[in-house]
Amino acid sequence: MPPRQQSIGRFFGGSATVNAKKSSTKDITKILSSPKKQENKTAQQASPKKHTTPPPANSEPEPKRQKVEASPSASSKNDGMDIVKDDTDPSETEPEVDANTELKEASQLIQLAKKEQEKHKGEKIDAKIPYSQVADVFDKIESESGRLKITAIVSQFFLEILTQSTPEKLVKIVYLFINRLGPDYEPDLELGLGETLLIKAISECYGRPTTKIKKDYQEVGDLGLVAEKSRSGQPTMFKPAPLDIDVVFENLTKIAKSTGKDSQSKKIALINKMLTACKAKSSEAKFLIRSLEGKLRIGLAEKTVLIALAQAFVSYEAKDPKRISPEKLTQAEDVIREAFSQVPNYEEIIQLAYKYGVFNLLDHCHLTPGIPLKPMLAKPTKAISEILDRFQGEEFTCEYKYDGERAQVHLLADGTVRIYSRNSEDMSQRYPDLISIVKDLIKTQDGKTPSMILDCEAVAWDRVNNKILPFQVLSTRKRKGVDEKDITVHICLFAFDILFFNDEPLITKSLNERREIMHENLTPINGKFQFATAKNSSNLDELQLFLDQSVKDSCEGLMVKMLNGTDSFYEPSKRSRNWLKLKKDYLAGVGDSLDLVVIGAYIGRGKRTGNYGGFLLASYNPDTGEYETTCKIGTGFSDEDLASLHARLKPTEISVPKPYYVYDTTNSNAKPDVWFEPTTLFEVLTADLSLSPIYKAAHQEYGKGISLRFPRFLRIRDDKGIEDATSSTQVAEFYEKQASVN
Repeated sequence: MPPRQQSIGRFFGGSATVNAKKSSTKDITKILSSPKKQENKTAQQASPKKHTTPPPANSEPEPKRQKVEASPSASSKNDGMDIVKDDTDPSETEPEVDANTELKEASQLIQLAKKEQEKHKGEKIDAKIPYSQVADVFDKIESESGRLKITAIVSQFFLEILTQSTPEKLVKIVYLFINRLGPDYEPDLELGLGETLLIKAISECYGRPTTKIKKDYQEVGDLGLVAEKSRSGQPTMFKPAPLDIDVVFENLTKIAKSTGKDSQSKKIALINKMLTACKAKSSEAKFLIRSLEGKLRIGLAEKTVLIALAQAFVSYEAKDPKRISPEKLTQAEDVIREAFSQVPNYEEIIQLAYKYGVFNLLDHCHLTPGIPLKPMLAKPTKAISEILDRFQGEEFTCEYKYDGERAQVHLLADGTVRIYSRNSEDMSQRYPDLISIVKDLIKTQDGKTPSMILDCEAVAWDRVNNKILPFQVLSTRKRKGVDEKDITVHICLFAFDILFFNDEPLITKSLNERREIMHENLTPINGKFQFATAKNSSNLDELQLFLDQSVKDSCEGLMVKMLNGTDSFYEPSKRSRNWLKLKKDYLAGVGDSLDLVVIGAYIGRGKRTGNYGGFLLASYNPDTGEYETTCKIGTGFSDEDLASLHARLKPTEISVPKPYYVYDTTNSNAKPDVWFEPTTLFEVLTADLSLSPIYKAAHQEYGKGISLRFPRFLRIRDDKGIEDATSSTQVAEFYEKQASVN
């Protein structure tokens, strides 16, 4: 068995933070009945605090944090801010946690899990698991503020499913908990329905005018609560069959896959069927609508689900809770996390853990061509001297950082070629010209074509002048229905890593070894497939010249990577300090560009009349699923850019902000003229970052948010999903790093 990949997910950023419990659903339901109460609601602000280091191992109960969420009503002048709780999971950008702290948390989790087991002792689960039971668990999570307590609640429910039902049921429940219907790489499984369709469905099902639905929505900003109130006020003449998880999962899948002329009416019919079956005195309608919107808003991060899954399997296999030790639990957590980083498919992981045991999972769960792993990412840096400090005494290599789209190329054993984006989207239809190229790359061995996974960058290529073209040219290619004979924008694939070859996973081999395997078995094809240009050197002058040459060759800068030893292993989904990126344009700035979500716009004036004149951008908080305002931007756009953006974003305008938009309701400058559905990412450059009384990025850390000073638009990031936006923790990292440098 190959050595296991290191877990370095806690090296950077983050802090101990403060949490406050969310207002209960009952309180908000009262607001629906008495709108005047909301007008008198006062704003509650988080206490200012500095960025701190993690608590010592002997510290008292788990830290909580406070989050300020703006009321979404666009019309009320006295909008307050609700205190809502969020999940406080550690992320891969948080500080390293020592073993003692991990074991202490594991010990606390074991005790909390025992209490949950006692509470639910003797409870039986029906063969058809009612959706109301899932909704009840969601309610408990929503009303709880402590991360470990949330983990214990979730793991207990998973344990009940394991002991009384089947792993197939657990798979569906896990996907309902993370509000997905399958792995990211499977197409047509996304929800996120628009508010107009959902308002129409609620209105039709519960016999309430859309004007009243919209009014309620403007007051509380949560269509789930509106649906819950509407259901409780509707008497039923006959009792419909109760919803179970199979019915809900099947209908949600049908809704996600429904396309074509009559798709809207089909979706509404399915939604109405489920809403009618929701119990009047439960939260089923609330969470059903939230699931359809694409945001459960209960503060449950996917990292918590993975830990809860590990806890459930450990308890299931141990039978006797007394046999569970903190060491065993932390080991199981590491196993589950590592398995998921290589095979991000809950069905595979749950079935294998159920069959072979959670501690044997890595013996049976390996990289598989056709299942994209989350790519390894790099930390930004601002100077070559920083690189030399980081890699002092170590052997490292520099590669060109190409200005293209990340492409993970899979060659399956049957000869099938698939190409995946950095967020696991299948891009094979977009790059049919690559399919034939990839097959020619392999030097066939005994007539057999080996399977492989390559990590590459797809770059627009000028075949006449043999040079790289800007990313903007690549982005003009059609995303679907591309016919190879009609392609005008050609691409060249630059390979910089090989992760799987000839039925063998390579991620626990050094980069030097992986590079040798790649060069020995693949043959460059001029203008179509090439290896990333690389240089091994620790000489400052040589690196500066190599950086300058990369820019002359139309690249963004350099990627600097550990070359040998365990630190050079490939770490899926990690933003690792063993990879650093150095961009020429950003040496005097914050060290990197930011990818921010467009959530609003300002009406253009003067020569920008008829278009949007500026935009409101936000960072993404992966722990809460919310978007925190970061800056207003109006620089860097050409007239063509503005016209194109108006055509693109106009259809996504919404009447009120989403309930998961965090902005300052007390300052009119913080509110845009129009709000958008979150669909588009801007890559932006900034001179520096500063604390702001208006913007909310990472506001839990400082009492004030962080904003960008003099932001400038670079391009739209169509190659990234919305949740791949720069996180609020990363924004805080940039600010902290800048402050330490200054």
